[in-house]
Amino acid sequence: MSLPERSPPAPTVLPEPERILVRYGELALKGGNRRRFETVLCRNIQHAARPVAPLAIERTQGRLVLVPARRVREVARRVRDVFGIKSVSPVWSAPAEPEAIATLARAVLDEALAERRPGETTTFRILTKRADKRFPVTSGAFDLWLAERILPGIEGLKIRLDDPELTLGVELRAEGAYVFVDRLQGHGGLPVGTLGRALCLLSGGIDSPVAAWMAMKRGLGVGFVTFHSYPFIGESSKRKVLGLARALARWQPSSRAYVVPFAEVQTAIRDGAPESYRTVLYRRMMQRIATRIAETYDYDALVTGDSLGQVASQTLQNIECISAAAGMTVLRPLIGFDKDETIAVARRIGTFDLSNEQEPDCCSVFLPRKPVIRGKLAVCAAAEAALDVAGLVERALAGLEIVPIEAE
Repeated sequence: MSLPERSPPAPTVLPEPERILVRYGELALKGGNRRRFETVLCRNIQHAARPVAPLAIERTQGRLVLVPARRVREVARRVRDVFGIKSVSPVWSAPAEPEAIATLARAVLDEALAERRPGETTTFRILTKRADKRFPVTSGAFDLWLAERILPGIEGLKIRLDDPELTLGVELRAEGAYVFVDRLQGHGGLPVGTLGRALCLLSGGIDSPVAAWMAMKRGLGVGFVTFHSYPFIGESSKRKVLGLARALARWQPSSRAYVVPFAEVQTAIRDGAPESYRTVLYRRMMQRIATRIAETYDYDALVTGDSLGQVASQTLQNIECISAAAGMTVLRPLIGFDKDETIAVARRIGTFDLSNEQEPDCCSVFLPRKPVIRGKLAVCAAAEAALDVAGLVERALAGLEIVPIEAE
């Protein structure tokens, strides 16, 4: 194929981008299961975009192309947060013909540079991806031709192939060409709902919301269970945790919270068990109750915000004592995180400020003066033998409140 002569294309008025190009993360590696993962991803994209605008989805050669009815850039910002997506770009389309691409590319570039200050220099490159190998020019050759075709008359551009400030992207595909300058990074992971469902023990702290988010990122639909010790803890504590659940709900198609009355459990442990074991015994009861809720409402695992050694109840021995009371798999996404790493994620996902509000939670009720560091399962079992464990669990479940959660 011979490319046209290298003269600047005629100026054109650029409309709003009409489509969004979606790039996968590790979803592209799923082989024979990829179609199922794509189907769930498409469903989650539709749900995420619904409050902004309805859209159609086209599948094409390892990409999704979204066609929103309106507000394309806003839809792109919203769907970038759907797990399973590596990045998204609002794009303009043209026939896969050099002249048409050059005309569009110059208009896209002019718009991208329109906000520059006079005399400002911008580092720049063109990056073509030739997904359709029937296009008879290599990507590198087309980059060079397009640069010589569209750059004359533009001042203040400095070519830099490594990490430029502005990249003009071109994708050559079977259905046509896409041109863009924005690449909005997503969070990767797997689409929520492809790997099952988990119930997260959600407190008002920093850790458990991050653990829930990380479980969602690995493809789990997450429900939230929280324990409320009224009248020892006020309603503001409950509202805070439900606020965290609402903040997390934006990351998945549907959410539900389960609020468990816990004061009777804690009073019984205070009155009938060794003081140093109180927190470990509280958490063992939480595991039992959460397991029952998970079994009733079809969750496959529990999720906690434990980080090894972070507090007294999270030593290896105490984690073992607590886990022994659960009736199913317990996932701990933060087990190797330090606090700074967890805080960094909490800030990024928008839960840190709410978690950082000072409200007591149920684990602050009747705190032991010297909590056990290396708990023993035999001591836990002996302490619980003096309690009406089955009755306490049943009465807590009888007072269960189920709260549908709408995203903020």
